[in-house]
Amino acid sequence: MTRAVRITAAGGPEAMTLADIELEAPGPGMVQVENRAIGLNFIDTYHRNGLYPLALPTGLGTEGAGVVTAVGEGADLAVGDRVAYCSAGIGSYADALNLPAARLVRIPEGVDFDTAAAVMLKGQTVEYLLQRCRPLARGDTCLFHAAAGGVGLLFGQWASALGATVIGTVSSAAKAELARANGYAHVINYSEQDVAEAVAEITGGAGVPVVYDGVGRDTFAASLASLQPRGLLVSFGNASGAPEPVDLQQLALGGSLYVTRPTLVTYTGTTEELRDSAAAVFERVLDGRLRVEIQQRYPLANIADAHRDLEARRTTGSTVIVP
Repeated sequence: MTRAVRITAAGGPEAMTLADIELEAPGPGMVQVENRAIGLNFIDTYHRNGLYPLALPTGLGTEGAGVVTAVGEGADLAVGDRVAYCSAGIGSYADALNLPAARLVRIPEGVDFDTAAAVMLKGQTVEYLLQRCRPLARGDTCLFHAAAGGVGLLFGQWASALGATVIGTVSSAAKAELARANGYAHVINYSEQDVAEAVAEITGGAGVPVVYDGVGRDTFAASLASLQPRGLLVSFGNASGAPEPVDLQQLALGGSLYVTRPTLVTYTGTTEELRDSAAAVFERVLDGRLRVEIQQRYPLANIADAHRDLEARRTTGSTVIVP
């Protein structure tokens, strides 16, 4: 038996319950992982509230780190391996679970469980956004929304290390200070400033060639308005809800604009892509180019409080759930 969070219907944080469930031995290609730390991400709230529908009843959570305790036939891992995951399936909100070995990565020496659980999904998201979806290079300027969030802090560090000029948006003076400490050359407080106007002022009226937007509905219009002609809006998340459908004429009037809606699953679709992406993230953690800011920890039994704080934007940096 193991404890695991379950939902039987989509809803608010109160829809989640912590139950004792039976955990079978891992099948072929699978391993059993005893979680030591669990990651919290906005996609978990989309699964819970039905924005991204799941077959019910279901577990929740996609990210974690722990130790392999049992190995199924044909799996390329061993009992005792320290592993992390973020795209291996649903159900990380648990003391232990079975996962496909091909979707796990070994945690290198020098990286602890909390850091691995906090950086896998967010770090790999940053990796594909700025290295493969729309590569950034020295001299580029970009706009990133929610600069003080878990993904945002890592993005600012990585992009600035590449030599890019990064503009970030935040909701408070305290978050602005945090963003500046993590690589953002310019920070816009959207509770006090018009984002597109501020971007125009910063760029001398030119706009930016790329906007990375994980917020969605609340920022989509400002993102388009901040682009220079032939600029690209990378809409990679829906923290405020899904944007309204795009009128293609709006893209034409904005100057032949582009919009893409990428996902981490697509960019880590093969085991090789997954492990190469994770290796790039862990390399930067080990050499100090990426600092993982774990600002909140919650016991697994208090998972509803973690979701409430995340959705209310009361969190900064990364959050770890303790099994």
